[in-house]
Amino acid sequence: MAGRVRQETATLTTSPSRSSRSPEPARRSRRRSGSLSGLPRWLFVPAAVTAVFILLPLVAMALRVDWGNFGALVTSESSRAALALSLRTALASTVLCVLFGTPMALVLARGSFRGLAVLRSFVLLPLVLPPVVGGIALLYTFGRRGLLGQWLEVLGIRIAFSTTAVVLAQTFVAIPFLVLSLEGALRTAGQRYEAVAATLGARPTTVLRRVTIPLVLPALISGSVLSFARALGEFGATLTFAGSLQGVTRTLPLEIYLQREDDADAAVALSLVLVVVAVVIVVATRTRQAEGAL
Repeated sequence: MAGRVRQETATLTTSPSRSSRSPEPARRSRRRSGSLSGLPRWLFVPAAVTAVFILLPLVAMALRVDWGNFGALVTSESSRAALALSLRTALASTVLCVLFGTPMALVLARGSFRGLAVLRSFVLLPLVLPPVVGGIALLYTFGRRGLLGQWLEVLGIRIAFSTTAVVLAQTFVAIPFLVLSLEGALRTAGQRYEAVAATLGARPTTVLRRVTIPLVLPALISGSVLSFARALGEFGATLTFAGSLQGVTRTLPLEIYLQREDDADAAVALSLVLVVVAVVIVVATRTRQAEGAL
């Protein structure tokens, strides 16, 4: 369906000779000139400062690690439990972000109704809120005396200070990253492919499944990775809403914070582990997207 739609759209919007000639010379030109051509040279100075500003603290942290005892520091029972919990909850929150953030991004990008701008503002609000404020809001929503929590308590369901609370806190702060990435991609892609698919008789759900989602799949993957990375590093909302119970709610950022008070070497080692996990995930995903674009 997606291939047929692209073929129909190309036939309606461009001539065969133009569409067959223009892309390839442009690609060859970009290969010859390089990706940095055409930029003012002075831009490289602030770009270099930015790179140093980001990389230098990471290098300093790596130099501070007690490499002789690194294995023992990161393989203690509490460290392994915190890392495993962080990975599980971050994965669960990423799934929730995809399941609920994708429809929201579609509504924001394709919808047209009064109050849409206000809705977008509230959806993106966790980006600018301090995480601890988000944790307090969740606590007064799902806590034992919260807006919904008091009714869930009657049913025997307790969310606050549980692993479920960790997932909800991570989802609350991470879902705007997916919505923002996907909404931008949907607006950039436009609706011409969906319109052609509709003229070919495809139902809206079929258009969504066969055209829209494949069209913005790289943005969906990128947004999911950003959400996962944000959830993996969440601290304030988790501490406020879920607490710090070993094996239940104490994620790796919380473990690092506690270790900082008692064992600075362990805190630095665990911080490096968190950085490495995040970097590996992001780099692997971005590399796969780049290979798919070639």
